[in-house]
Amino acid sequence: MIKPQYILSIILFFPVLLIQITVVPLLSINSVIPDFILILLVYYSITQGQIYGSVLGFIYGFLFDIITGSLIGSTMIAKILAGFTAGYFSSENKRDQYLIPYNFALIVLLSGIIDSTVNTFFSSVEFNTNIIFVFFEHALLPAIYSAAIALMIMIFYPRRKNF
Repeated sequence: MIKPQYILSIILFFPVLLIQITVVPLLSINSVIPDFILILLVYYSITQGQIYGSVLGFIYGFLFDIITGSLIGSTMIAKILAGFTAGYFSSENKRDQYLIPYNFALIVLLSGIIDSTVNTFFSSVEFNTNIIFVFFEHALLPAIYSAAIALMIMIFYPRRKNF
């Protein structure tokens, strides 16, 4: 039987994708944009586990590639690796610690660097640019921006109180 949170994670993808495509480009700073889909993926990878994060990364990446018309497989592979990496931080004993805003932002930063690096590797065709510059502009800066947004989101994330 399929659990309701599995369906919810796929249903939530579509409004986040709509925001990513329409609103997020307005938030760009010198053509650097945050990745809200990555933030959602990292959250589910931490709460549900590494295998779930990898499968959800496949689904998110595949749907993103199909809907936006980007190179099929580039975002998919990047999101699989990002979900797999974030899933390392899924532990029943430490899950609440990883959802603390600063820890969550660092996990988003790590997953974002991996996601952006892999996605840039497949989508960048210019061979005459400096590899350090490409990594800095297309991988590190978007990951830092996504981590900053994730930090702001998790500060307002409601926590359960144990009574």
